Amino acid sequence: MKIKSKLTLGVGLLFFLIVLLSFMGAWYINALKKDTENILAANYNTLEYSRSMLLALDEIDQDTTAIKRFEESLFRQKINISEIGEKETTQKVADHFQRLKTNVNDRMTQKTIRADISEIMRLNMQAIQRKSQIAEKTAEAATFWIAIAGTLCFLIAFILLVNLPGNIANPIEELTESIRQIADQNYTQRVHFQDHNEYGELASAFNKMAKKLEEYNNSNLSQLLFEKKRIETLINNMTDPVIGLDENKNILFANHEALKIIGTTQANLIGKNALELSVTNDLMRSLLSDLMQHDKSKDNQKPFEKIYANGKESYFEKELLDIAITPTGESNTLLIGHVVILKNITSFKELDTAKTNFISTVSHELKTPIASIGMSLQLMANQKTGTLNKEQEQLLESIQDDTSRLLKITGELLNITQLESGKIQLSIKPENPLDVLKYAVNANKTQADQKHIKIGITHPSTLPDVITDAEKTAWVITNLLSNAIRYSHEHSSVYLSIEYKEGKIYYIVKDNGQGIAPQYKEKIFDRYFRIPGSQTEGTGLGLAISKEFIEAQGGEISIESEFGVGSTFLIALNAVQS
Repeated sequence: MKIKSKLTLGVGLLFFLIVLLSFMGAWYINALKKDTENILAANYNTLEYSRSMLLALDEIDQDTTAIKRFEESLFRQKINISEIGEKETTQKVADHFQRLKTNVNDRMTQKTIRADISEIMRLNMQAIQRKSQIAEKTAEAATFWIAIAGTLCFLIAFILLVNLPGNIANPIEELTESIRQIADQNYTQRVHFQDHNEYGELASAFNKMAKKLEEYNNSNLSQLLFEKKRIETLINNMTDPVIGLDENKNILFANHEALKIIGTTQANLIGKNALELSVTNDLMRSLLSDLMQHDKSKDNQKPFEKIYANGKESYFEKELLDIAITPTGESNTLLIGHVVILKNITSFKELDTAKTNFISTVSHELKTPIASIGMSLQLMANQKTGTLNKEQEQLLESIQDDTSRLLKITGELLNITQLESGKIQLSIKPENPLDVLKYAVNANKTQADQKHIKIGITHPSTLPDVITDAEKTAWVITNLLSNAIRYSHEHSSVYLSIEYKEGKIYYIVKDNGQGIAPQYKEKIFDRYFRIPGSQTEGTGLGLAISKEFIEAQGGEISIESEFGVGSTFLIALNAVQS
């Protein structure tokens, strides 16, 4: 008999007996319930009515309400008659009570009524005893048959418990040992099951597989498979996640680290098309986004991927490699696939965060004493604190310049740490674009006057409001205007203008200074970058912070410059739509 048939027969019979046992239990419980309800509804209520009539009869010559209470109990008794002879006796009680109502002090009639009520109670007590015996017999029958069914269930379950695990587990243990032998390359191992059931079919299939493996092991193909296993082992032992695809973007392999961060298994990944997986898996879509646009552009590649791995948020640098070969006898290369490698840079990112926190802390701690020094210098420059000679005034002026530069540096460092940590807060709302520009001009007026530089301002007569953080945008324009003044010649001009085109407000800062060499134009917005040979001092953070501020508001900043002629900075922000 087949194993499935044995299981179906044994478990099915056990299931049938359990259902039968449940049905019997429910049936007998319902029968006992009916017997009990019959006693309560018919006989117990009659006894209660009889007791009420006796109590009312005792008070009939003293309480005027006793007659009414007697009649109410008698009425309920008339509609609750359930035993033989009870109806006639109840009618006697009613007839005698009618006689008593004419003379409530008739003791003989009262005695007769009590005898009739006692007869009613006797009849119902006998009925309760009889019905209790019926309920007792029902309970005995329920106990007997439920015990029979429970014993059968126990015997069948015991037989299944003793025989079934061995019938199933013993062949599996033998098969497991044989598979272990095959895994140890003992391909001569065979399994012998004599039963004509599923295990017999499994043994036949296993022996056929072992024979083919034995033949396969003796062929040259086994050496190729060994080399393939060697390469797979090397890839799986790499600490960086690696994903391989063929030329049609079907996934060929993914090592254990890649499967771990993707959160899937090889069965759900290997052989699947990357485009199809990207539809349902956000992480795969992010990892393979550059591959999907490989023939278009690589400008949108992210510097790193943030992935939850190893119990924390980890950072990975993504590298996409194209695999190409030159077929034997040909000169042209052939693209055969791609490899995606994720380099774990979490430790470097953590160091960068620590660096940012350190700079933020140091800058914050330095800003207060530097500001205090500046205030002290202003007090020293005040004539009320005493006069200074010429040399002291020069020293004081030099210290003031250094203090201003240090205060600016610490401010820029604080801004850049806020940008790096993502803690910068923007208050973006409609603002008058001219007010923002005037703030920057007033902040740089003293610096322009010292170099005798004229600041020209042009703008349309009417302008819509600009959607911006006025403080951050004014800081950016102030920084650009300060740079323009710093790099311009004395007695020259710097031009500021505002334009409105296609729903955007453009701030333009133009100078006639030395300009920027072509090789440095792409780097001037990088952090800490300073043009080589520049005579002015600075941190190289101003333009980087400006770019971050503008882009955080959804705007753009760009530069047009010609070396030896001058530079033009362009800021584009969204305008309020009318």
